[in-house]
Amino acid sequence: MAKFRKEGSKDVPAISTASLPDIVFMLLFFFMVSTTMREVTLMVNNGMPEARQVSKLEKKSLVSNIYIGKPKDQFVGVYGSEPRIQLNDKLANLNEISAFVIAEQETRKEEERNMITNNLKVDQFTKMGIVTDVKQELRKANSLRISYATRKKV
Repeated sequence: MAKFRKEGSKDVPAISTASLPDIVFMLLFFFMVSTTMREVTLMVNNGMPEARQVSKLEKKSLVSNIYIGKPKDQFVGVYGSEPRIQLNDKLANLNEISAFVIAEQETRKEEERNMITNNLKVDQFTKMGIVTDVKQELRKANSLRISYATRKKV
């Protein structure tokens, strides 16, 4: 008859960490590719109004955003509490809009320059006077494609 021996405690083999750097770099690469950076730091309040019928803009690369609203609390002491216009990362006056439109056109390809849409992101509590003034300046700069950003009403 065969004898069954009970051997002593067996040690668990160590876990191999050879593939750990590969996994870490793969995760790092994934997050670097999939993360988008913030394009603009908002200096004005931007509580957009709600709308029932909303359509999405097709080519976001051809969209130029203009923000209109009261300055945020941290900027009220510097810029006052009246509604202001924000172009990219700075607050601007009405006479700077045409230069902004030209600069935006220069960053695009020649064939796409006339297809740029100016997306007005206006705070819901802003009076229409400043919005009308911005639209008039855009018309003077021959930038006639305008859309309004809204939230979809639930």
